[in-house]
Amino acid sequence: MKRWIFIVWIGIGFPLAGIAQNRQPEFEYPRTTPEKGAQFLAHLETLYGNRLEWEKRKAEIKFCLPVALKLSPLPPRPQSPVILTPKREYDGYTVENFAIETLSGIYVAGSIYKPLEIKGKCPVMLNPNGHFADGRYRPDQQLRCAAQARMGAIAVSWDLFAWGESCLQFDDSLHRLNVAQTIQVLNAIRILDYLLSLKDADPSRVGITGGSGGGSQTMMLSAIDDRITLSIPVVMLSSYFVGGCPCENGMQTYLCAGGTGNVEIAALFAPKPQLILSDGKDWTAHVPESEYPFLRRIYSFYSAENELENDHFEDEGHDYGISKRKSLYRFLSLHFGLDMQQADEAKITIEKASQLYVFGEKGEKLPANAIHGKEALEEVLEEIINY
Repeated sequence: MKRWIFIVWIGIGFPLAGIAQNRQPEFEYPRTTPEKGAQFLAHLETLYGNRLEWEKRKAEIKFCLPVALKLSPLPPRPQSPVILTPKREYDGYTVENFAIETLSGIYVAGSIYKPLEIKGKCPVMLNPNGHFADGRYRPDQQLRCAAQARMGAIAVSWDLFAWGESCLQFDDSLHRLNVAQTIQVLNAIRILDYLLSLKDADPSRVGITGGSGGGSQTMMLSAIDDRITLSIPVVMLSSYFVGGCPCENGMQTYLCAGGTGNVEIAALFAPKPQLILSDGKDWTAHVPESEYPFLRRIYSFYSAENELENDHFEDEGHDYGISKRKSLYRFLSLHFGLDMQQADEAKITIEKASQLYVFGEKGEKLPANAIHGKEALEEVLEEIINY
């Protein structure tokens, strides 16, 4: 039996929603410099000077990414029904928790936010999480998803692998496995499968947004899954840093096509609407003069420069704070026709973490077939994904 590679870093402990102790990485591991990042972008620009040359490169990377993730072809989907908890009603929106079996005995848990009154088809918004304290249970994540629902979208948020309720099955140290990246991409694909099966979902309006590691997922999923029509990666786009967690880079996706990075992966989304949110106090500090012009060049191949935006917050840091959320709401209003006036965060109720659990406060409702631990995980992966 194979043993999966661990990428190790020094971290500090913090409680995640009262379920488990997840060690938050400091995210200060080896990376290159802004100068080397600019050099890399300059090299990439020599590889394509027009739309035809870019499309050839694009096809090569898009073919490679799922292969590198061991998701080509996708593994068979378990036939178990989606687990749903009763809805809670609030001012202009509802919340219900869900769990989906994405591989045999492996569950992903999250919450779905819907408009209180649904009129016609609703856009779908994926909100993957990054390595922020308290994960999907934190107030700013709830505010973002609830505001999207108040605006008229079906919004969903879910746990990282081996975080939150996933820790009922897997110790948080397993988040450091290289295969965490594969599992998280597959989780998102299965969640989108479910959302698009809902009668109220509009498959022509599917968006995704996340910050930090959630921004990494946003760019990767936007590149892989053509059902996504709008992308908003937050505080993650950089030419010299692709994230240091195995859930972002564990499966060697950045070796595709002779070497790529987040900027080129974000460029794969052209010419569809994309908003880059960056700030002055992390590795996105150079986006306005470096990464964004690179993306605009790719969008120009399609005469679609108006579909690409960058809102840069020079005095802000690594978060998905209120100013960034307001930028998100504006972009959704512009491209999905949603009512920005309904994005009133003062009318949103912040729930306790336990209210967002699917499997009970002590995990007592975890399905009987749920697997536990690294050895059981390896057996499933070797049998189903053929690692």
